[in-house]
Amino acid sequence: QVQLVESGGGLVQAGGSLRLSCACSGGTFSVYHMGWFRRAPGKERDLVAAITWTDGKPYYVDSVKGRFTISRDNDKNTVYRQMNSLKHEGKAGYYCNAVWWAFSATSKGSLGSWGQGTQVTVST
Repeated sequence: QVQLVESGGGLVQAGGSLRLSCACSGGTFSVYHMGWFRRAPGKERDLVAAITWTDGKPYYVDSVKGRFTISRDNDKNTVYRQMNSLKHEGKAGYYCNAVWWAFSATSKGSLGSWGQGTQVTVST
């Protein structure tokens, strides 16, 4: 069974930066397209960034373009998300999961389970 462990969240002021990590075990990480999902309280879990396994091509939803960078290290079975110029959006959980091509904001995680996520709170 694939296990996903997200880390790196915390409290940050608007305009600040955070780097999230997601370690994957129990699966063939190197052949998964991977994505980062965001879930605000009471909302659905939406894809905000993804990266292909074939050539590391990134995908971003419009709201994070130019501010967030997704990357992956297949040797470490880890996907990262560098978030800069964070906006005051309150609290949200960030999760990673494998994603089927083609990516869109409505893409769903393709693995059978989710990690615990990492919480990010952006304050004023």
